[in-house]
Amino acid sequence: MAAAVETSPVLEILVREPDGYSIWNGPPFKNNNQPGIKLEKVPCSNAKYSEDGSRIMVTKTDSAIGIYDSNTLKEIRCFQIPNVVASALSPCGAYLQTFQKSTTPQEKNVVLWSIETGDPVYEQFQKNMTKATWPSIQFSSDEAVACRLATNEIQFFDAADFSKGISHRLRVPGVAAVELSRAPGSHVAAFVPESKGSPASVQIYACAKELQSQPLARRSFFRCSTVQLHWNHGSTGLLVVVQSDVDKTNQSYYGESKLHYLTTDGAFEGLVPLRKEGPIHDVQWSYSGKEFAVVYGFMPASATVFDKKCKPVHELGSGPYNTVRWNPKGKLLCLAGFGNLPGDVAFWDIVDKKQLGTTRAECSVTSEWSADGCYFMTATTAPRLQVDNCVKIFNYNGSLLFKKMFNKLFQADWKPESPDKFGEIAELIKSVGSVKIEETKSQGQGSTTKKPASANPPAQKPAAYRPPHAKNAAAVQAELFGGSSTGEMSKNALKNKKKREKQKEKKAAEAAAASGAT
Repeated sequence: MAAAVETSPVLEILVREPDGYSIWNGPPFKNNNQPGIKLEKVPCSNAKYSEDGSRIMVTKTDSAIGIYDSNTLKEIRCFQIPNVVASALSPCGAYLQTFQKSTTPQEKNVVLWSIETGDPVYEQFQKNMTKATWPSIQFSSDEAVACRLATNEIQFFDAADFSKGISHRLRVPGVAAVELSRAPGSHVAAFVPESKGSPASVQIYACAKELQSQPLARRSFFRCSTVQLHWNHGSTGLLVVVQSDVDKTNQSYYGESKLHYLTTDGAFEGLVPLRKEGPIHDVQWSYSGKEFAVVYGFMPASATVFDKKCKPVHELGSGPYNTVRWNPKGKLLCLAGFGNLPGDVAFWDIVDKKQLGTTRAECSVTSEWSADGCYFMTATTAPRLQVDNCVKIFNYNGSLLFKKMFNKLFQADWKPESPDKFGEIAELIKSVGSVKIEETKSQGQGSTTKKPASANPPAQKPAAYRPPHAKNAAAVQAELFGGSSTGEMSKNALKNKKKREKQKEKKAAEAAAASGAT
């Protein structure tokens, strides 16, 4: 293990501001707990690593895109592409894919460029671009398999030689979205929306031509507007988040969502058994692909870890969370509440079933673990938020290691590295004084296990805000009906209740006397 740690890559962070991007040396920091600068600021409008971290794509101007070696920072090639709207690197950095504004259907506006030669290897026309349809050509992580969505079909290519054109086609009538499994690129998932009373469906096919006669798995559902498709490492399981714009039960203004699970061997096709109603906030596979975590339900949301057989193995209680991030080494997991939530963050040791610590990262827009699994970085970025832009780096247990404020920050990304290049982090985790998951089950499972009384009892939570008219209405209700907003009777309400009871008794006695007299 010591040898593995000694040869581990150095962590790096790409930071982009309005006047360009720079690259920091990542933690542990040596100089007064400040990051060293590997690359001084370089003007650009966009910068992004390839999936394997070997190359950086830098958009210099509207027509110039430079490809750099991420280790030497030397430019490999510069492409002059007018009217470019979007660009993407292939996972290993062998190809650059660009989308340009098109004026006529005859103009092929999606181009795949070879970075080695600088020549286009494949061109096609695409009318428009959306998040679901870009990048147009999808690659497996090793770039061995490539495919694209077309009308009523999925087209496959020989990723080693695009000059051969389309190698084979898989016909899927009505297909609207596809997701190629990444590691390995052995399967593809296809989404077909609802049409003429027929339900929507997600189907899994093998990528090999000779195995595509029938789908390996299929799941149908109504009330479906969009889907999110999540493959695991190993390409054996697919999670499908089904989102509907309208909630038929009228419980949520934002529609409803369900989580389905399909396996390539057909062993499981169905809903993930969640124990609470409400939306699916986030779902993520572990790096091993053997388990996944889900944050779901109306606030306070619940969090559960499932194994690849879709059986719950850990309940992480409930809280103000909508984000889950698996540590690349698989041992740790982070739960957080970002966006419109206050930014609570909790760090869990899944193997030892312990909570390592909690912290707060308000107004975070992006968040991710470092490749070695020791650090967690959050960033508050523009244009989502124009004030209080910053980068925060936390240790695995939630203690704040570093913070830097910016007038305006657009991006902060770890350099991607394979977690296998780093040693295990078990020896780093000291869970002294950590909280057992079993002790927090009272939040998630209704356990009656009592916690030991604290020497310093927590301060009473302030009451929820009630507008003046609501307070008055509650007071009037208490006066009239003997109730209060807290569920207990006030002194005045109790007094009035006794008075009404006496009046009833008096009227009953008078009525009895009157009937006796007659």
